[in-house]
Amino acid sequence: MNHSKFNFSAVIAMLFLMTSCATVMPDEVGVRRTFGRIGDGVKHPGVVGFNPFSTRVVRVPVRTMNLAIIENLPSKEGLTIRSESSILYRIKPSAVPQILKETGMEFEEMLILPVFRSAASDVCSKYFAKDMHSAKRAEIEDEIKKRLIEVCAPKGFIIEAVLLKSITLPSGLSKSIESK
Repeated sequence: MNHSKFNFSAVIAMLFLMTSCATVMPDEVGVRRTFGRIGDGVKHPGVVGFNPFSTRVVRVPVRTMNLAIIENLPSKEGLTIRSESSILYRIKPSAVPQILKETGMEFEEMLILPVFRSAASDVCSKYFAKDMHSAKRAEIEDEIKKRLIEVCAPKGFIIEAVLLKSITLPSGLSKSIESK
């Protein structure tokens, strides 16, 4: 009888230990969330201990992320240009608690995408459609990136690049550019 109580206690202790640890991977940081409140400290890669009854470890990637966007952009002459773009960004590890408190885990949908869409529409509407498809593309990318940095950098995001990967001009305009 005594032996079975010991085995049961050992199993319970092992289960408690296994559920009270989380592994933070090398490309992420962790933050403790206790009773719904986000802690201020950042947990770096490795094993993190916590109380499984009151606390969870929220893991957030801090590697470079690629946010791909397909949208229609306005041009200076009033045309609608189909664009495939990417935002390369990462998060400052020390800013993760602030991001989770202010924006949550849906930071791409709640912050980065709306700012990008607004900036891209604003910037592209100042350029002719042919400029988006030619040498001014880098200039357009830089302007959009600057606007993203203005809003996102103070919140803990590092915007590495904005890339206009594919620009599809309206068919009539494409034919006239090709004929020239």
